[in-house]
Amino acid sequence: MQSKYRAGLLALCLSLLCGQVAAQEKFRIYTENYPPFNMSISGQTFAHKPDDITGLCTDLVKQMLTHTSISYSMKLRDWSAGLSRAMKKPNHGIFCTAKTEERLPYFNWVGPLAEIQWTLFAKPGSSIKLNKLEDAKKYRIGGYKGDVLSDYLIERGFNVINITNDALNPRKLVLGQIDLWVSDKLSGPYLASETEDIEDLVPALVFNSTPLYLAVNKETSPKTLESLKNAYKLIKSNGEADAITEQYVQ
Repeated sequence: MQSKYRAGLLALCLSLLCGQVAAQEKFRIYTENYPPFNMSISGQTFAHKPDDITGLCTDLVKQMLTHTSISYSMKLRDWSAGLSRAMKKPNHGIFCTAKTEERLPYFNWVGPLAEIQWTLFAKPGSSIKLNKLEDAKKYRIGGYKGDVLSDYLIERGFNVINITNDALNPRKLVLGQIDLWVSDKLSGPYLASETEDIEDLVPALVFNSTPLYLAVNKETSPKTLESLKNAYKLIKSNGEADAITEQYVQ
């Protein structure tokens, strides 16, 4: 009887100890190189710590975390690798990501942090006028292979010329090899300026938008999720979120 009592007491102690370890487990966050939403300060396609990562979404997530007691790591990696880890492992998250049907079973969501505005760009000085999306069907549209924006247009019968390196599309646009380029309203001009030194792209039409979130693995501690959501509400209400956003959208 006494041995059973001791065994039970030992099991309880181990359980409590494991619970404390789990409560103290670091929240591990991943992102990708997608300027100006997320990017490494060095310009590399990877980074190992928060101080080496910046961007609109990154700065918002960091500011949220200053209002919590959460211990965290943040790494910039290939998107598919980060997404796979975040989907499979408790106490993992990834940003900025869209809330899709495929991802709903795996994540809880904090945000929205930002928004992608689906935009058709024309070259600087272009006279192309688009009143509605259908008006673009007569033009050659540069796209990025596997990108949801390009796929959306292809599925609807538009003439999309996809390439595997989106950074080449601004140059193709200026050279007249394509008539329009589909990209995000914020990241498109940033990419054109940084990679090809092309300024003053003409946003001919914004035809859709997608909110972006911090996605938190569903097996993550409820206290961690609640703390993140409360911190998000705080930075939205006290003006911190607006101040960060204005640094990137002006």
